[in-house]
Amino acid sequence: MAAFVKQRRKEADLTQEEFSERAGVALTVIRKIEQGKTNLNMEKVNLVLQMFGHELAPVDSKSLKE
Repeated sequence: MAAFVKQRRKEADLTQEEFSERAGVALTVIRKIEQGKTNLNMEKVNLVLQMFGHELAPVDSKSLKE
């Protein structure tokens, strides 16, 4: 996810600060995502991913086994 967000942000020609303002999250959230931090608030991550038409959601482990 880190590489995806960073690549898409750069394709949009936005700085981290500009991107955080457009996504409605703090600059630190963008930095943590792009650094690959794992302890992130899913709601904030989804605000960022929504900029690209994506969303994270919980997956039922039973459905993965089918």
